[in-house]
Amino acid sequence: MTATTTKTLTVQEAIETRVSIRKFVQEPMDQNDLHEILRLATLAPTANNVQPTRFAVIQNKELQQKLQEVSYNQSQITSAPAVIVVYSDFEDVLENVEQNFPASMGEEQIQSRAAALRQQFGQQDVAQRGQWALSQANITFGFLMVAARGKGYDTVPMLGFQPEKVRELLGLPEHVQFAGLLPIGKRAEEGFPHHRHSIERVTKFY
Repeated sequence: MTATTTKTLTVQEAIETRVSIRKFVQEPMDQNDLHEILRLATLAPTANNVQPTRFAVIQNKELQQKLQEVSYNQSQITSAPAVIVVYSDFEDVLENVEQNFPASMGEEQIQSRAAALRQQFGQQDVAQRGQWALSQANITFGFLMVAARGKGYDTVPMLGFQPEKVRELLGLPEHVQFAGLLPIGKRAEEGFPHHRHSIERVTKFY
């Protein structure tokens, strides 16, 4: 475990200094920092508090190499000390829906709420539920990047990979949907400066 000396950034600082980094310092991540980043990401809002987002954290170099091979050989996967695979699994939610409610609600109310959720989403097919859950995971993905930068780490969001091969590599069910891959670590390059449209270009005020 390595010591962390980077100060915690404000939310504004984290957003303004976040850039996509593809070359990382070759040192392991502080595991306490990694767990805290994941904890912060789980605080992202989720409709009905269903919490369908799941994480697969890959720090094994051999597995990272295999992941790189099914991600069009993008080198940031093996450059980073860790890669966080962010996905949604709504079928797991339905199977364990009682866990979504605090024990303080009482058993009767928990069972009532759980039955209502199962009835609501049971009317949809697996693909429909998967897409709905993916929209929740996408929100968490954004929180994850800000949380990482806030703790002094850098990331690069990746959508260029073969989902079916990633599922096979990680032993994940066919129904899971991927928000993306997120290599994470300390930057070994500065990355490109932001170039964004003006607010006037992208916004309509009514």
